[in-house]
Amino acid sequence: MIIPDFSPAPEAPVLVIGGAGADMVGRLKAELKPGTSNPANIRISFGGVSRNVAENLAHLGQPVRLITAVGEDKVGDRLVEQIRSAGVDVSAILRTREHNTGSYLGVINPGGMLQFALDDINAAGAISPEYLHLHEDLFRQASLVFIDANLPPKTLRTVFSLAGKAHLPVCADPTSTSLAKRLQAHLSRLWMITPNGNEAAILCDRVFQLSNLQEAIDAAKCLVSQGVSLALVSLAQFGVVYATSETSGHVPAIRTKIIDPTGAGDALTATVIFSLLNDIPLDDAVRLGVTAATLTLQHRGTVLPDLSLEMLYDNLVI
Repeated sequence: MIIPDFSPAPEAPVLVIGGAGADMVGRLKAELKPGTSNPANIRISFGGVSRNVAENLAHLGQPVRLITAVGEDKVGDRLVEQIRSAGVDVSAILRTREHNTGSYLGVINPGGMLQFALDDINAAGAISPEYLHLHEDLFRQASLVFIDANLPPKTLRTVFSLAGKAHLPVCADPTSTSLAKRLQAHLSRLWMITPNGNEAAILCDRVFQLSNLQEAIDAAKCLVSQGVSLALVSLAQFGVVYATSETSGHVPAIRTKIIDPTGAGDALTATVIFSLLNDIPLDDAVRLGVTAATLTLQHRGTVLPDLSLEMLYDNLVI
């Protein structure tokens, strides 16, 4: 099933707009003991929801352009070079003197689940409405726009205005429970949204149990009732539920050892976008997305560097 009111154009680039930065993630070797140093395995890589989605799309063979903001610092230099080498068009990345390149600090418990996280996303505030208007031509050239909720409210409004003028579908990730409300006013203009269970609960102003699939599907339907064409709600170990105005469903998670949960949801999002752009039916697109998320969970980093459609089909076991 192809989502209504959208004619895929996979040869045109996806325009990705949002956060990018450096990730430091530590996986505890034992339960956290406050007030002291805790043994852990720590890794550093590049991350940010939009950066991760852009790189995943590039690995899958989708033309992609990234608009983000990074500092005029060495971390920013390395981030831009890394994402360029992955195949992403970086010509519209903004280098700002006002902020350092964004950063994220995550702590994962011994079971592989995120225990808490800190982020510094101030650089994303430099992506102003004026900067987007300077790159209005990129909207006209794109097949689809993806955004994350790191963007300031005024910038979000400009994204929807420019996308509307170019007749582009917009996909969004709420990014975190603290930022999800920024998308509330724009739900009726979203083609796709990809919240986790907690973010969906905030956007629907309801509480539901992740393990209760009917409640989770109802949450996805709630987002559709507010105007979203396709809602994908990630439920961690319980998989993903989805809904449109015509259908709904559930794809269970693949049982796997979790090395690092960071970036798994971004792999899911990128894979579903790529699949739907290439006329893959919705049910199969979500199955491929869950497979991409599972493979990313097994990788010590935010993005699986050798991700490909062939790999996804080779590991498609659901």
